[in-house]
Order: sequence, then C-alpha cells, then structure tokens
Amino acid sequence: MTEDRDARLLRQAVAERRVQWHQHALQRLFERGISRTEVLRAIAHGETIERYRQREPFPSYLLLLVEEQPLHVVAALDRESSMCHVVTVYRPDAQHFEADFKTRRKTQ
Repeated sequence: MTEDRDARLLRQAVAERRVQWHQHALQRLFERGISRTEVLRAIAHGETIERYRQREPFPSYLLLLVEEQPLHVVAALDRESSMCHVVTVYRPDAQHFEADFKTRRKTQ
C-alpha cells in the first residue's frame, strides 16, 4: 500500500514529538506489556495496512511493525494541529489475522 500525504504527516508528527496518548491506548499498553517506544517505532517505521479516511474526528491508520513480536497501532492525524493521536495498540493474533499479520481472517 503506498503511503499518502496524511500518513507522512503522521510520521512527521511522531518525529517532532507531537503525540497525544489516548486513555484507551495507555490502558492497552499497560495491560499488554507494550512500551511507548515500540508504539512510536511502529508509527515511524511500520507499514500502513489499513486506512480509515472517513473516521471522525480524524482520519486514522492501522500500522504494523514486526520486530520480536508483531504490533498493530491505530493512530489518527489531526491535520489542523499536526498532532498524532495514538488510539489503541495490540498484538495481532492468528484468530483474527492471517500469518502475515496484515490480512484479516474472514468471519464465518
């Protein structure tokens, strides 16, 4: 999937430390033993696997980073303030994703 302008702005916001951590994301970090550093690496260097351009209040992205363990991050871009919003983070599992961690399994 090619990267669009908003995805580039999202990465730039992270590089410039303009990041808003939503309460839900912080809870998931704690529950799942995921570090903020890993999340920031996923946004900065991960692959965009889904785009949610019509999401309100901001367009958002599902990003994948595969290092020791795969990580999914949903992040949104506030174009007006050039702020990255970290919405949620989780480890993709075989029940919901194919082995590539990019493709959602079909629900029966």
